[in-house]
Amino acid sequence: MKMKVLLIALVALLALGGGAWAQAAKDVKGDIVVLTHRTDVVDTVFKDYAARFNKVYPNVKVQFEAITEYETTVRTRMNTKEYGDVLSMVTVPPLQADFNKFYEPLGSQKDLSKKYGFLTNFIYSGTVYGVAPNANASGFVYNKKVFEKAGIKTPPKTIEEFMADLRKIKAIGVAPLFLNYPSQWTLTQWEAYRVAPSGDPEYMNKIAHDPAPFSKGKPHYIVNKLLYDVVKEGLVENDPLTSDWENSKHLMAQGKIGVMALGAWAIGQMMDTAKADGLDPNDIGYMPFPYTVKGKMYSEVAADYALAINVNSKNKEAAKAWVFWMLNESGYAADNRSIPSLVGAKYPEVLNAFSQLKVNYISLTPAPAAEQGLTDKLDKESEVGFWQPNWRKRIVDAAMGSTKESFDDIMNDYNARWDKARKANGVK
Repeated sequence: MKMKVLLIALVALLALGGGAWAQAAKDVKGDIVVLTHRTDVVDTVFKDYAARFNKVYPNVKVQFEAITEYETTVRTRMNTKEYGDVLSMVTVPPLQADFNKFYEPLGSQKDLSKKYGFLTNFIYSGTVYGVAPNANASGFVYNKKVFEKAGIKTPPKTIEEFMADLRKIKAIGVAPLFLNYPSQWTLTQWEAYRVAPSGDPEYMNKIAHDPAPFSKGKPHYIVNKLLYDVVKEGLVENDPLTSDWENSKHLMAQGKIGVMALGAWAIGQMMDTAKADGLDPNDIGYMPFPYTVKGKMYSEVAADYALAINVNSKNKEAAKAWVFWMLNESGYAADNRSIPSLVGAKYPEVLNAFSQLKVNYISLTPAPAAEQGLTDKLDKESEVGFWQPNWRKRIVDAAMGSTKESFDDIMNDYNARWDKARKANGVK
């Protein structure tokens, strides 16, 4: 009988909008500044988010600060205490062991992993410092109509097929693969393809023990060689040095670009641009990296920008309320046609091509406790910079003929750097 009364009371509480919980939400107060890289929707979608958020948390004032050169600007600001209250987590610090110097803990890995996926990159010693509202499969954005006009009926499964398709696209007068070289961050997107030629969720853990991970036949060599060959053969925009990111979205929607190397996060932006331009958003498609391992194709699924709280924030409760409302209630993942981080959520329809090709999704396995942060440390000390633009820029410059280096010269140099860092850290 007591259980029945308790259940009735609980139902009544929920029906009334949360009762004590709603009161607790009203008690959360403060002004917060949210730094965001989403310059494209900060004045539209984000304002709607804030209005909906304020229905639950009426005493929290949310101010957005959209930053165009987000990574560079925020990394610089993190040398001070003034980097907003909530921010999209950047690659600072490079070592997860230093997270607590910059970010406020959001909860334990044990608790948060029950509800959210893709936490690997934002954890140290069992504590979570950031959670992404969505995750992205790795692949290429493409225009379906361009492929049809070029006579391409199915997405390529091999690098040879991919190169042949780009040649067909060039033959119809369309830019085959658009680099967006001046933006530079766009070059970092190639790093997301590293798992496709390996099919191994342990790849980035094993690389720490490889004295020459950039050698011929290995994943990073395969991915970077494709970038080099595409540029070398002129299968990119006519003048890569003057291309523009925002304009490229319109060009993709208009069928003036065949392919762009971007994470699945870009699909929504491309489709929204097409719609705004009076074009069909369904012309935008997404396909996996063209490589097959023992008859199977793979795509790494990784977190998008994680939401984090500035450890120096003076309104941490208000900041935390915003973070978890964004994760649970905003619908951000659906708005971006991306994979929700909420455990058990449905994948977006735009990834149907992946299903047709029977692509296997892989999330990288966390490093063992004794080696947590090791690969990142070697990456920093070797100055390879997996997620930095410099080495891809170096590859593109060589392919364009701006330097006299060969592709193998570059890869040999990075092998030497990597092995030196390994030996300096006693890695076997």
